Amino acid sequence: MDVFDLRPSRDQLVYSFGDHEPLLRVPSGSIIEMYTEDCFGGDVRGVGDLPSQVCVFPYLNPVTGPIYVEDAAPGDILAVHFASIEPARDWAVSSTFPHFGALTTTHSTAMLHDALEERVWVYDVDREARTVRFSARNSDYTVDLPLDPFHGTVGVAPGAFERIMSITPAAHGGNMDTPEMRAGVTLYLPVSVEGALLAIGDGHCRQGEGEVCGTAVEAAMNTTVVVEVIKGSSIAWPRIESDDFLMSTGSVKPLEDAYRVSQHDLVGWTAELTGMDSLDSLQLVSQAGLAPTGNVVDTNYTMVAKLPKNVLGGASTYDGVHQRLAEAGRAHVASR
Repeated sequence: MDVFDLRPSRDQLVYSFGDHEPLLRVPSGSIIEMYTEDCFGGDVRGVGDLPSQVCVFPYLNPVTGPIYVEDAAPGDILAVHFASIEPARDWAVSSTFPHFGALTTTHSTAMLHDALEERVWVYDVDREARTVRFSARNSDYTVDLPLDPFHGTVGVAPGAFERIMSITPAAHGGNMDTPEMRAGVTLYLPVSVEGALLAIGDGHCRQGEGEVCGTAVEAAMNTTVVVEVIKGSSIAWPRIESDDFLMSTGSVKPLEDAYRVSQHDLVGWTAELTGMDSLDSLQLVSQAGLAPTGNVVDTNYTMVAKLPKNVLGGASTYDGVHQRLAEAGRAHVASR
């Protein structure tokens, strides 16, 4: 496999999906080692660095890319396997925003009461111990939490000449903020433009489901992915496969419609893999499925529908591309 390196300069970072010239062109089947900046562009480094003062809207949530994948065409699927996701620094940050998050007044959920205080937390990242340390701001309380890196934002260019801000999740992927996007999984994205134009960013050292305060433990990442174009097949929404689960996503508002989109896609995928009709598939998903939340704070909300692969009778997805890319990714990481 061809191996490429992508470490963009600050002025090469982009803040939307669509309408950008690619930073890199790669053939299908390539391995890409990349650097991604945190959602604040590295500008929030201490508790005194309030995002409203050191960041400039709309220059938030930068992504690395886009990457033009040769042979990817509208109607195809782009498989993106995450072989490795590792924090690039020994610190990470989180914050509350006055008008952003699930438990505060926002511009679209207008209230007369005051918004939450803007506050920054700095986390120590211990890559050897695989922990991040939470330290309360107004007491001496600390606790070490497991390091569980993933990318909150992964997507391709939308179709119909559309341009979507990187903070928005939708059918193209984007800012889904699901902890399921950790190393070892393969993300399937619907291709809407020539070359797909993949971009990745918004690294999180960890995050609770829902991203309730509006931010995760935000960090720059060194990430390795393997990409492959799947021809002759198409999907409406991003899907995720791990060694043990199949997952469908839905990113819309209100939250119950995001739930419905994800469940509807998983029921259809299950029927396709097993040969069952839709009601039998619905019954199986209803009794064996899980529904982890992605985010409930972004411009669209994200839900994930998740089904154990051991209930699918050994059915293979996309001719075993997840297993193939996972093996290639593990071999490459082990050889470094």
